[in-house]
Amino acid sequence: MRTRVTDALTAVTEVRDGDTVLVGGFGMAGMPVELIDALIEHGAGDLTIVSNNAGNGDTGLAALLAAGRVRKMVCSFPRQADSWVFDGLYRAGKIELELVPQGDLAERMRAAGAGIGAFYCPTGVGTPIAEGRETRVIDGREYVLAYPIRGDVALIRAHRADRLGNLVYRKTARNFGPVMATAATLTIAQVSEIVEIGELDPENIVTPSIYVDRLVEAPR
Repeated sequence: MRTRVTDALTAVTEVRDGDTVLVGGFGMAGMPVELIDALIEHGAGDLTIVSNNAGNGDTGLAALLAAGRVRKMVCSFPRQADSWVFDGLYRAGKIELELVPQGDLAERMRAAGAGIGAFYCPTGVGTPIAEGRETRVIDGREYVLAYPIRGDVALIRAHRADRLGNLVYRKTARNFGPVMATAATLTIAQVSEIVEIGELDPENIVTPSIYVDRLVEAPR
């Protein structure tokens, strides 16, 4: 059995200073808060975090930012009403930002998991996002070249898992979890419940166990 069931702190001990960490969640929906808390306790720093948002309130990803562990954010929505931690760090010049349109963010991680070297996308054409990037006209429309986003580690949250590591998600909490699981060297999944092999309906499994390396049960 490839996937190892463990506790949150043990699961994240393989995260190293300078790693690129993919963090699931659409805002707080699907954010692996217990894994992030464990990462703060673990102490790895100088991280590049790839996520849809740049933290909400003072918990989860925002707490990791506040702890000074993040060198760079790669995200689609760095600012919203409750993103004061990132906002303060960015204005003070204490964190870097790479802004990536949401569709590009998902597709760049999917490309990493699928072994695609690069792809052309129309999003961002004619904006500062496309500055300095290769462009190409295809069928009369201009596209920008985009490269895959790979992670050293992915921290994701699912609803249920079996002991092999097959994952089932719950509604919108699914968001970026499936593509992040395929795009990282080490994937750690936080789930509400771990069940025995054979208890999950195969038709409902979204992320197969082959993509999951560590499982942490964190009932909510």
